[in-house]
Amino acid sequence: MKLTINNEPRDFEDEITVRELLDRLNLSGQFVAVERNYDIVPYRTFNTARLQDGDIIELVTLVGGG
Repeated sequence: MKLTINNEPRDFEDEITVRELLDRLNLSGQFVAVERNYDIVPYRTFNTARLQDGDIIELVTLVGGG
């Protein structure tokens, strides 16, 4: 399965959920906004939202500071 993540092509062996993607990218436990094909993915659906071949994913992490 091919995904484009923040404008970078990435290959995965099988379909995964948004949560599994974040786990594989070591982003679990961080505040992350996820957009799939130009639509925001609600946090409550991260465990069930399945990604499909060709999806375009944008990930934005929140950075605090002053």
